[in-house]
Amino acid sequence: MNRFWVFVVLLLSVHTLWADKKEPVGEPYAWRLTQPLGTPYRVPIDTLIDNFYHTDLPIMNSTAYTYTGNLGGPSISKIFFDRPDMPQFMFKAPYEYLITTPSNYTYYNTRLPMTLLSYLFGGNKLKKQEDLKAEFSGNVNKRIAVAAGIQYILSRGSYDHQATKDMSWQIAGSYIGDRYQLHLMANTYNFVNQENGGISDDRFILDPDAVESGQGGFDSQTIPVYLSDAYNRVRGQNYYLTHRYNLGFYKTETVDDTTEVEVFTPVTSFIHTIEYNYNMRRFVNKSAKEDTTYFENTYFTKDGTNDLTEYRSLKNTLGISLLEGFNKYAKMGLSAYLTHEFRQYSLMSDAIPPAMRVEPSIPMLDGKAYSYTLRESHKAYNENVLWVGAILSKQQGKLLTYNVGASLGLVGVDAGAVKIDGEIQTQFNIKKTAVQLRAYGFFKNEAPSFYYRRYVSNHFIWNNNFGKIRKFRVGGEFRLPRTNTFLNIGVENVQNYVYFGNAGLPVQDDRILQVFSATLRQKVKWGIFNLNLEATYQKSSDSKVIPLPDLSAYGQMYLDFKIARVLQVQLGVDCKYHTSYYAEVYQPATLSFHTQDKMKVGNYPLMNAYANMKMKMVRFYIMYTHFNQGLFGGNNYYLMPGYPHNPATLQFGLCVDFTN
Repeated sequence: MNRFWVFVVLLLSVHTLWADKKEPVGEPYAWRLTQPLGTPYRVPIDTLIDNFYHTDLPIMNSTAYTYTGNLGGPSISKIFFDRPDMPQFMFKAPYEYLITTPSNYTYYNTRLPMTLLSYLFGGNKLKKQEDLKAEFSGNVNKRIAVAAGIQYILSRGSYDHQATKDMSWQIAGSYIGDRYQLHLMANTYNFVNQENGGISDDRFILDPDAVESGQGGFDSQTIPVYLSDAYNRVRGQNYYLTHRYNLGFYKTETVDDTTEVEVFTPVTSFIHTIEYNYNMRRFVNKSAKEDTTYFENTYFTKDGTNDLTEYRSLKNTLGISLLEGFNKYAKMGLSAYLTHEFRQYSLMSDAIPPAMRVEPSIPMLDGKAYSYTLRESHKAYNENVLWVGAILSKQQGKLLTYNVGASLGLVGVDAGAVKIDGEIQTQFNIKKTAVQLRAYGFFKNEAPSFYYRRYVSNHFIWNNNFGKIRKFRVGGEFRLPRTNTFLNIGVENVQNYVYFGNAGLPVQDDRILQVFSATLRQKVKWGIFNLNLEATYQKSSDSKVIPLPDLSAYGQMYLDFKIARVLQVQLGVDCKYHTSYYAEVYQPATLSFHTQDKMKVGNYPLMNAYANMKMKMVRFYIMYTHFNQGLFGGNNYYLMPGYPHNPATLQFGLCVDFTN
């Protein structure tokens, strides 16, 4: 309870600090960068009260989501259209929701220095979950801004040998001038999570009465697991810089009918972007007995596992953009670019010298024998790829906007690869009711990432000659802002689909597979009563290759009101549900999710009760997660086979905006 009182004291101190504080002058704004040219676009600053309590619930990242049960652990979306393409370093894919990239990093112009500090925690001493995050941004002047951020997650987990310790930090800066603009960002992360291999006796979850033996129940951390001395470590460094020089002209504009100002109008931009990535992944299992029992194959040593692989890449992009809107005839923007990327992969050798295949014994001074096995050093694999691309876009105006991009691989493993994607949006009124429509689609013909093709470890080795993966997706969105109605319908065809099969190995299916998806969102507000509903229906043409829940749904019901005109309160409950299906299962030795046909999960309502609050520059919440456990819904609250959701837990969170 000590953390709770620290939370209360901090909250009261912040309230006193801001009781007589004046609001800052000027409105800050935020933006992100599109890739590969680093073009900025505006995004909202995250200071809203709505769904703040979702912050430390990984399951809220999608309508249907799975993870290993502990904050900071590996995860994957159960909604097919929410899954991104596999990155070149596939071992960071399960941590996507925690990793900052040049695409999702947010830059700020705050005019006044801004610091966002949050502390989120829950659970008792043995199962505590803590998440500390700080973000700073400040302007040196109206053109130069600097920023930094850090996040530290320490979570012991509700089940045995499940702890995570994740650390990441970023520094960034921007210069926004009329002719010259620059953005830079450095990000590093180090994720460590213990691996328990899943629960070894499902009766503790599905039939707890059969194992309680009249002892008044059991603690979740006493449930037996497969692994007790294994862990994964994923490290990464990402350094990014994009800058551009604009050609254009100044023109005089009148402000407030009296003041004349010189405004720069850019016409053409010359762009250079450079990005360096380093990644390392290590899997260690110190228990020789569990190592040989849990894994089907062991190739190098039966004394435990210490797998290591590394990845490096250096990417340079040169581009030129003819900008939209510099005169009345320039109705669109046109960009062209050339990207070169060098990639290097380091793998354990798959060869054991013949003389070492039988472990020799060397006499020691004490007369005992020492046995050992030698293997060749790690092997490096290099790839050089070259892409050429173009982007046609129109972002000004409300009647019609669009963005179309195309790129072609010229050299290396990506030679002949094609990527085409685009979207078009329009808005019009029907009887004074605004209607927004958006159509989108893409075609991709790309080589599978390196680790799908080649990998060497103590328990898994493969060398695949896979063909290019062809994907074609088309869809449309319909939105009525007045009634808060949203509908998205899409279909994707994929040929040569690569996935991890039942044996945990990459498999390529040369058939044309199809996935249909439809998502409906509806928000209802009546006085202080609010109801948010979301449902996704999806269907795979072969559920053994692409297993998906047919129906996934989310419902949120809350009262939104103010106390003493200063404290905004959202008091409510929410529920997640998806139909039963053969969900993919997690394999810790490869940090992947593979198909299985032995156990179905789903058909279980997962419910939370919460109080979400905001007072001036402070947001905080109190939440009781999974409160329906043991009350209704049954016992099959598995996220995936072997990995159940956490038991009911009380959680707290606080975020303070220290804007000077």
